[in-house]
Amino acid sequence: MPGVEQLVFMTGKAFAWQGADLYITRSGYTGEDGFEISVPGESAEALARELLAQPEVKPIGLGARNSLRLEAGLCLYGNDIDTTTTPVEAALNWAIQKVRRTGGERAGGFPGAERVLAQLQGAEPLPRKRVGLVALERVPVREHTELQDAQGARIGEVTSGLLGPSIDKPVAMGYVAPEHAALGTRVHALVRGKRVPMEVAAMPFVPNRYHRG
Repeated sequence: MPGVEQLVFMTGKAFAWQGADLYITRSGYTGEDGFEISVPGESAEALARELLAQPEVKPIGLGARNSLRLEAGLCLYGNDIDTTTTPVEAALNWAIQKVRRTGGERAGGFPGAERVLAQLQGAEPLPRKRVGLVALERVPVREHTELQDAQGARIGEVTSGLLGPSIDKPVAMGYVAPEHAALGTRVHALVRGKRVPMEVAAMPFVPNRYHRG
């Protein structure tokens, strides 16, 4: 579709296809260079079939999407973040604009602002922090798995986890007490009664490949 190639990451534009109004953004939930297409419901199947007719296009399922987004270090709502999570606990500080922070032109004014800004400034201690985790044994560690310290005390929980097909290692995200959140910290996941060693690792696990122009 002429003009789509001019889009860069996180930009979008209105297009038309066979009489249908589309809105295409160069964004996605995988860490890869990709597109999201908004299309009227009555044209969705025809557009999907047109895309699948291209030799380089193949269908995938939600499992593939999930593995890509985890390897990219992207949160899944309901697993890694929910209404009980602050952006600071979830390591999503980048999502809070400077103008909404303390001292900004439009500081505060959003749900939970008092607590979020206090955590951001360090005035309120964090009860937990989201981290990336890599298993040191070839054992996938799934969501809701308990995380323990070296002495066997509970320090957190895995919120997403699987065997990363791109990195070919078991990777996960989860929340731990702040004192266990430093890169390289060794923790243990309790998988079916076995303590699996894991290490706090930087995210994304696989470098993002967004097209930024």
